[in-house]
Amino acid sequence: MGKTYAMLSEGHRRVERGTDCVVAFVEHHSRPRTEVMLHGLEQLGRKHLEYRGAVFTEMDVDAVLARRPAVALVDELAHTNIPGSRNAKRWQDVEELLQAGIDVVSNVNIQHLESLSDVVESITGVRQRETVPDEFVRHADQIELIDMSPQALRRRMAHGNIYQADKVDAALSNYFRPGNLTALRELALLWTADRADEYLQVYRSEHRVSRIWGSRERIVVGLTGGPEGRTLIRRAARLAERGAGGEVLAVYIARSDGLTSASPKELAVQRTLVEDLGGTFHHVIGENVPPALLAFARGVNATQIVLGVSRRRPWQYVLGPGVSGTVARDSGPDIDIHLVTHDAVGRGRGLPVTRSTRLGRSRIIWGWLTGIAGPALLTVLLGGLAPRMGLANDMLLYLSLTVSAALLGGLLPALASAVFGSILLNWYFTPPVHTLTVADPQNIVAIVIFVAVAVSVASVVDLAARRTHQAARLRAESEILSFLAGSVLRGETTLDALLERVRETFAMESVALLERAGETAPWTCAGSVGPGPALRPEDADADMPVGDDMALALSGRVLPAEDRRVLAAFAAQAAVVLDRRRLQDEAQRARGMAEGNRIRTALLAAVSHDLRTPLAGIKASVTSLRSDDVEWSEQDRAEFLQGIEAGADRLDHLVGNLLDMSRLQTGTVTPLIREIDLDEVVPMALGGVPEGSALLDIPEDLPMVAVDKGLLERAVANVVENAVKYSPDGRPVLVSASALADRVELRVVDLGPGIPDEAKDRVFEPFQRHGDAPRGAGVGLGLAVARGFTEAMGGTLAAEDTPGGGLTMVLTLRTASDRAGVQPNLLTTATS
Repeated sequence: MGKTYAMLSEGHRRVERGTDCVVAFVEHHSRPRTEVMLHGLEQLGRKHLEYRGAVFTEMDVDAVLARRPAVALVDELAHTNIPGSRNAKRWQDVEELLQAGIDVVSNVNIQHLESLSDVVESITGVRQRETVPDEFVRHADQIELIDMSPQALRRRMAHGNIYQADKVDAALSNYFRPGNLTALRELALLWTADRADEYLQVYRSEHRVSRIWGSRERIVVGLTGGPEGRTLIRRAARLAERGAGGEVLAVYIARSDGLTSASPKELAVQRTLVEDLGGTFHHVIGENVPPALLAFARGVNATQIVLGVSRRRPWQYVLGPGVSGTVARDSGPDIDIHLVTHDAVGRGRGLPVTRSTRLGRSRIIWGWLTGIAGPALLTVLLGGLAPRMGLANDMLLYLSLTVSAALLGGLLPALASAVFGSILLNWYFTPPVHTLTVADPQNIVAIVIFVAVAVSVASVVDLAARRTHQAARLRAESEILSFLAGSVLRGETTLDALLERVRETFAMESVALLERAGETAPWTCAGSVGPGPALRPEDADADMPVGDDMALALSGRVLPAEDRRVLAAFAAQAAVVLDRRRLQDEAQRARGMAEGNRIRTALLAAVSHDLRTPLAGIKASVTSLRSDDVEWSEQDRAEFLQGIEAGADRLDHLVGNLLDMSRLQTGTVTPLIREIDLDEVVPMALGGVPEGSALLDIPEDLPMVAVDKGLLERAVANVVENAVKYSPDGRPVLVSASALADRVELRVVDLGPGIPDEAKDRVFEPFQRHGDAPRGAGVGLGLAVARGFTEAMGGTLAAEDTPGGGLTMVLTLRTASDRAGVQPNLLTTATS
């Protein structure tokens, strides 16, 4: 494709611009045009390594570090180094150069990106042995796609520009087939487009663009804890990469009683995989999986749901369509459903499916109907519709209803069924009928045995259910405690996230963490989630004290006693998180105090030097004028007065910036927003720079802006004065303006030395002067004051590189039509 050629062209461009750029490693593969591009570039020596009787050359990292250029050109980023090299991979060599402060220009093929290796193998049939992590490439400051149509690339190859003549036919008929090249090109375009979308999101955030420029895909992955989860997560990640800012949310739905069939170990692995791929993991409580999954998807504004094809066996579909079928049916037109095949399709769940013992209301109702209405209906059938079957058979039929009642509704419906069934048997089918008297002693024994068997079966079923519930509860508790322990070690959980986890785990409406200063002090809320949180422990449906002065209050339902052990663990963790947050706040305040001390120190340094310098000049001029020992000419007196005036102007400028910075630090800047034209303000702001040092380009049809005229004039003046200071002699600064959507951009362009990317934000800090600015050049407040005034008016001020070298300051202002968006919080008086 010409990646190496393009890299070398970039190297020549940087050298011509005066950048210290060297070739750290380039492999030209005897291609004449690439080899010619090496001429005129400094090439560093390679490191020779012997491996298995042969000598190989690799990039000499030590030589590059010793030479320490500004930019190093490194070919083939995904290359695997010869054993015995400093690092195993070349991208690790590049990482070491970056850590040493050396910028690197490199190149990589799309098939060498780690996330695409399996896709490339399925397309080309070739497994890529050399890969580079996607995250490393994404961290590049700039990514340029070297693109070419498959036909053009094949023509280049046929002309011998890439391979030797004896290898061309084999290459064209194998790896470089038109289909392979088209698929790889599509992958490269999609991957680069994703990177462009990331740049767009950053730009929109920095420039506060609120209008929708595109859609964002949110993809929910439904997990069951089964082996197919990893496949679903990877598939969802690939879908998300195709959209602008796609987001993956993996969700596992558990029952509120804690009975689940998921493997905690597998869920932990899937949680880690989701987080490694940049997604988030969610644990949601829900009695019915399909409605809970759809409710979660709609709650997060999801556009797609990824589910695995059911692991149920074919005969199990008789019981219903399953989760995936129900979700697809009920999702509606606003959510797309992706059903992904996997290796476990149709093989059964593979995990023991436990049955709930905290039976739902519908199951209890069905249990009572089976235990009471069932025997009555059976009596009607046996007495009027069916012939006499004998007492033994009748008892078996009634016993089956008792067992069914036990399976559906538990112990009480089964006991009721046994008693009611025995009465019906005695009254209708035991001679003498229609009386409770039993003539035959054998029938008495049979009825007693029937009742005993029915009660025994019901007891056994209920006992098994309670044991299952206890085992499931212990497993659920261990999962929760494991989660809490992991969050403590990682320090990841925020207070709101932890309280939300409590609310989900115990199916509550709201949760609040309350505290008080002492036993007699009132309770205050340190954090809460959900509507209407309790403000006192006694007002909550459930509370858990943490010491004497802190409590976790839950509203929604009364918790059973067995849940309080887990609730105590949550409460203790909430107290730890609150303490951590307060320590972080104290650390932030300490950093603020340290910053204040730094500013005060810088202010003292400024006062001790930068303010004394013009004062010393003024005092020397005044002393000379008042001296009686020398007779000064009119020209001398004029020069002294001119020096006094210049020193006074300089003092006025320095003191003005100091006062402005003080107002910004104390928050007393209250702009008076008015609708004005830029050509009313900008020309006045150029009055402080020498004539001819700045060029003005303000279109007449520019919309009016909503700003404070005085603050805008000061901000523009400071930015222009800074640009003129660093612009070369004879190269005037350009001040231009343009309209873009609901804002106006004012650009101040200089052709000076520019600043590196890492310093672009630092130059707006108080008392910062980039590079070796002379001590008399000011106290370093101009840009800080300019940004403060701009942000006070609802605008932004940012630094960008000037094409061809230099720095461009971009001042973004809201148009008058968008004035309502910045007006509400402004006072009616102006202090500018």
